[in-house]
Amino acid sequence: MDLRRRATLRAATLAGAALALPAARATTTPPAAGPSGAAQAARPLRVTEIARGLEHPWSLAFLPDGRMLVTERPGRLRVASPDGRLSAPLAGVPTVVAQAQGGLLDVALGPAFARDRAVFLSFSDPAPGGARTAVARAEFVDGAVPALRAARTSFAQRPAVRGGHHFGSRLVFARDGTLFATLGDRFGHRERAQALDDHLGKIVRIRADGSVPPDNPVVGRAGALPEIHSYGHRNVQGAALHPATGRLWTNEHGPQGGDEVNVERPGANYGWPVITSGREYVTGFRIGDGTERSDVVPPAWQWTPSIAPSGMAFCTGDRYPGWRGHLFVGSLKFRLLARLELDGERVVREERLLPDLGERVRDVREGPDGLLYLLTDEDNGRLLRLDPE
Repeated sequence: MDLRRRATLRAATLAGAALALPAARATTTPPAAGPSGAAQAARPLRVTEIARGLEHPWSLAFLPDGRMLVTERPGRLRVASPDGRLSAPLAGVPTVVAQAQGGLLDVALGPAFARDRAVFLSFSDPAPGGARTAVARAEFVDGAVPALRAARTSFAQRPAVRGGHHFGSRLVFARDGTLFATLGDRFGHRERAQALDDHLGKIVRIRADGSVPPDNPVVGRAGALPEIHSYGHRNVQGAALHPATGRLWTNEHGPQGGDEVNVERPGANYGWPVITSGREYVTGFRIGDGTERSDVVPPAWQWTPSIAPSGMAFCTGDRYPGWRGHLFVGSLKFRLLARLELDGERVVREERLLPDLGERVRDVREGPDGLLYLLTDEDNGRLLRLDPE
């Protein structure tokens, strides 16, 4: 790193350091072993195919009747029935930039869905200057031909930049009805993850209508965008609420090492790109100034080498005996499912499941039946269910 670039990163870090809350440090566990050294599944699982023929599916959300909304990255939203039937693409989906990692991304039902039928989508939004991660709210119209109606963008990342990588983007509603949206650093702008005057490399917290909750940690701070809830993120592609605490847990991609699982805290700095275990892709040189700093929240778990984590979900029931409260994370690189056993906010063990699946696991969700559902990110992607034997 040249001296000018290092000075820029240090200045950006110091500018935001006062907002980092020095909450109790989570214990950083050693890097997980690669697939050859990871524990194999002790409990037999049966992989049941629900549907196939999806083009790079990215996310799913369960409707109250057990059907699922499934996004496809090229810009389609479908309804999948438990018997495997797929609807035609729904009309009313926002226009997306379907380039590289961009497209139609996450989908979530609003907290008052039973009353207002509100569905929220995250997507790469075309805008002057390039593209940006955006969130849209629409009404789900059910019937013989399901559709979306009155889609409206309620939040858009600033600024829009060129390129097709690192959009994030997961949507999670908190228990108080506010919405977390994870926003990537857009790859070529990683130093902006430490700045508070834009949304690159941030997790934002907004109301369902896009307005800012008054208790957000940077509200009222000069030069800081009020939607920001935490910063110093690279590319968060997994997020879920802890079933007991209600706290947001996330995972994010590191470059050649340093994939992380984090417990998200308001106002906290997660370090990217100055505190990281990642290395440069071309040279292999270390990135930043080390792996620890007092004002940076350390990861609850990290993977070196990278597994390329994706969607994640907590197990909240007893359909898989002994796994209640465990965290499940999909892997795009190693094409498997990681099970993380927790002790409070500390990860104590990893087990790698489905090592022979052979498909990129893009999303993981717990269904209303207590079973885990997966999406595989392929040209002929599949919707799968894990059944205990």
